Amino acid sequence: MFKPPLNMQTTTLWNYPSQHYGNKQQGHQNYPGATPSYIIWNLLMRFTKKGDLVVDPMCGSGTTIDVCKDTGRKCLGYDIHPFRKDIIKADARTIPLENNKADFVFIDPPYGDNISYSDEKDCIGKLKATEKEYFTAMEQVIHEIHRIVKHERYMGLYVCDYYNKKDGFVPIGFRLFSLLTEYFIPIDIIAVVRHNKTLQMGNYHKAALEGNFFLRGFNYLFIMYKE
Repeated sequence: MFKPPLNMQTTTLWNYPSQHYGNKQQGHQNYPGATPSYIIWNLLMRFTKKGDLVVDPMCGSGTTIDVCKDTGRKCLGYDIHPFRKDIIKADARTIPLENNKADFVFIDPPYGDNISYSDEKDCIGKLKATEKEYFTAMEQVIHEIHRIVKHERYMGLYVCDYYNKKDGFVPIGFRLFSLLTEYFIPIDIIAVVRHNKTLQMGNYHKAALEGNFFLRGFNYLFIMYKE
């Protein structure tokens, strides 16, 4: 796949045609729900400087760690089910870090239980987005992020809405944004074009037309500031 040069995104619509930038991978391409690394790169270029401490409480396959290595940032990556040795085992609802330590926090949480991340019984990815428990858990995560990030610093949350034919539509983005504003000041809302393989498959588009529903074409990126 052709990978254009990395450039700072200047509008609120972000688009890059690959999961990874450059001639190597950031994170693992086969990890379910992996974050496109150019998103993290853009956030770090805008809101951090070399030597800053970046924290990812749901680190997945380590994409944030790898982007930090590329850009000269320090990183602490946590996950309830570590994918590799440099990720620390921890629940994002109880991050083992002192108050006001992080220069920036990035998080790409589960969007309900649509993806199976692990067999960990306390994994937030086992909670349905249609139920209150998911949003209760996510508020605990947001509270922890607010606790660990320094004053006058930023965080980013990357998330998608939820839909299936049985449960219908859940505006996860709007609901999490509402929770974020209880703790942070909004800086901006970015729409990130999705390049999921399913969006390239004609049978999915046919089903969306026949069933009169929409496929998820973008993710939200909420950029927030701690006073």
